Amino acid sequence: MPEPVKLYVYDLSSGMAKQMSLQLTGRQIDGIWHTSIVVFGKEVFYGQGIDITPPGRSHHGNPLHIVDLGTTDIDEGTFNEYLEEMREHYTADKYHLLEFNCNSFTNDCAAFLTGGSIPDFIKDLPSDFLSTPFGAALRPTIDAMYRRPGAMQPPLPTNAAPTSMAAPNPELAASILQAVAAQAQQGMLPSSAPPLQATESLVAPLHQITNSASLQSLLRTHKAVVVNFSDMITCPPCRVIAPVYEQLAHEKGVKTVSGAGAAFAKIDLSTPPGKALGAEWSVRVMPTFMFFLDGKKISEMKGADANELRSQTDLLLFQAFPPHPHNSLSLPAMQALSLNPILFTQAPALDTAANKLMSFVTSTQWPSNVTQSQTDVKQVLFNTVLPYLKSRSNTPPLSANPILLASWAKTTSTLVQALPLESLFPLVDMWRLALLDSSVATWCAAQQSTPNTTPVHLFLSKVISSVASAPRAYLLTLLRLLSNTFSSPVLAPQLLLGQVKFSMTALLVSTLLHEDASVRTAAASLVFNAAAFLQKGRVDAVKNGGGSGKSDIEDEDWEVELVSAVVEAIDREKVNEDVVHRLTACLGCLLRLSPFYQSQMTSLLEVLQAKSILKGKLVKGGCGENGIRHMEVRESGSLDPGLSWGALLGP
Repeated sequence: MPEPVKLYVYDLSSGMAKQMSLQLTGRQIDGIWHTSIVVFGKEVFYGQGIDITPPGRSHHGNPLHIVDLGTTDIDEGTFNEYLEEMREHYTADKYHLLEFNCNSFTNDCAAFLTGGSIPDFIKDLPSDFLSTPFGAALRPTIDAMYRRPGAMQPPLPTNAAPTSMAAPNPELAASILQAVAAQAQQGMLPSSAPPLQATESLVAPLHQITNSASLQSLLRTHKAVVVNFSDMITCPPCRVIAPVYEQLAHEKGVKTVSGAGAAFAKIDLSTPPGKALGAEWSVRVMPTFMFFLDGKKISEMKGADANELRSQTDLLLFQAFPPHPHNSLSLPAMQALSLNPILFTQAPALDTAANKLMSFVTSTQWPSNVTQSQTDVKQVLFNTVLPYLKSRSNTPPLSANPILLASWAKTTSTLVQALPLESLFPLVDMWRLALLDSSVATWCAAQQSTPNTTPVHLFLSKVISSVASAPRAYLLTLLRLLSNTFSSPVLAPQLLLGQVKFSMTALLVSTLLHEDASVRTAAASLVFNAAAFLQKGRVDAVKNGGGSGKSDIEDEDWEVELVSAVVEAIDREKVNEDVVHRLTACLGCLLRLSPFYQSQMTSLLEVLQAKSILKGKLVKGGCGENGIRHMEVRESGSLDPGLSWGALLGP
């Protein structure tokens, strides 16, 4: 009779990851997952070796989630024999928080029992974490926690951000990490037992494979895969080549958001599961390396030739991630272009702005469905918000603590409901100034689960259905506020994902052609900030060894729409050189290293006649009476193809 197989899922961070991950890593991580297999009335997991308890009775307590993995036709005795074999492989000294852990074990068990695997959101968590700047910066710390004496020390990646820059509170993050690690490896040993050091060091995504289903899962989820079949016990050449293979995994493993890089796997032929896999793949020589592209084996190498291993790996990566054609272009002006966001930092006359806003509140008939009274609104603004904003020029300024921000956000929601659009611009301008404070931007980013409470969402949703008729003052302050969100590496990505991206784009498409020059300038600044953020990600991917891979925020249809809107805005701009300069720089950022350049952009630019439009800005009447006059606009704006990046625009 088929036996049900369940996966018990626990959060080792006890909710801290969900609350703090966005602040610490710039990415929402809902949990640090520990998993157990539950079958035949027992819960089996890996920590200090393989442990077995009654379901729900382990030291982790009650599971956060229970996932149904299906059923198994394997009998309990066969499963017990399998566990005994696995005890030789899943020993306490091999445990690693990110690379060889409880989830590696449950994935192997799931494959043995059902032929399937555990959910991707659990398997992919280590790569997701390591792809963040913060994860890269903490990598040596994690490695040190699990290093055996004399193990090879991989160098700190040169592109890793310093820990102090990667998170607002790196000491807190490191202490959380240590606590998670301690809980993860805790097993059924007495609490007084000394912790065991691991023998496997973290160098890159280096996967231990023990069965066919796990290997097939790895091949399905990675574009490029290198597999090492070896026996470290009886094969001297295997031991000689092992450090080279680990170094390759560190240098060329999947470590960027774009996914560029290979997955590296090890299959231990000294174990019964490894021998079965070796027989399945007809391995007769140790070591044997196999190279897979899109799930298909494309080459094989026998023996311990380090140079050949490197060459084969490089060839695989070249086929999987061909270099972008722009890598071979000489673009000195484009490369010298600052990608720092254009910010609007001037402080308004705060008392005047607050009094104006209060006059609007006083003169408005308060809606019956609004629960916060006018008196409460005034108290929050004058007693809490105004003192905080005024202190921004002091040393040290007042802290924008979560209580203050939650109160202000609630009042903002009330005012957005109660006031007409033309009365809200003083409030928008206050938030515009506040978002230059990193603590405010981080708090807004952390409200991802309740986005409708943040000022960005509230102000965008208020205007999105009526941009064409919206008051100039509201549009101007909103565009400047959105530009200032790019001062925060944590908040900025949220403007380029989901519904807020499409709302912002609708706003941009309309305001880039607005009749008011100040509005057009602010819109040009915002679209440049968005394009520069994209460009930074692409440049980082190239530096990390990526090719033309796509990051989370790359979107072909969206980028085509932006390029079309920017070219049209350049064509129509006849007065303001600053607008032309910002839009042309924006166009360069949208095009350079674009993963869609060959598939979409070249033909689009030809249809739009982009090159002739840009050249037209140089002639009389193109922009101003005599055309573009400032040489820096000609060069960094690339209006002269001989000076800069005209090659991006096509023939």
